[in-house]
Amino acid sequence: MKLYLAVAVLMLAFAAQAEAQQDDTLANFGTKVKEVTLDMGEKVKTAFEEVHNSDFAVNTRKWFAGQFDAFLEQYQRMTSNLGN
Repeated sequence: MKLYLAVAVLMLAFAAQAEAQQDDTLANFGTKVKEVTLDMGEKVKTAFEEVHNSDFAVNTRKWFAGQFDAFLEQYQRMTSNLGN
């Protein structure tokens, strides 16, 4: 949601700047917006991958997986004892 808001603000800023300049600059507006959004998209993607692959994220996922496996083992033992 914040990314959409940031893109909208950038588009408004470019629109205001483009109106103040000549028509030639206005013709390049689409290209500028495309370049900015592609660059921003790459930066966001890179940041997300860095966070996703960080030691903290990897260790947290491993911990949750271990806790879930332990829970399943305990649940299966409890349910198998109920049938006896």
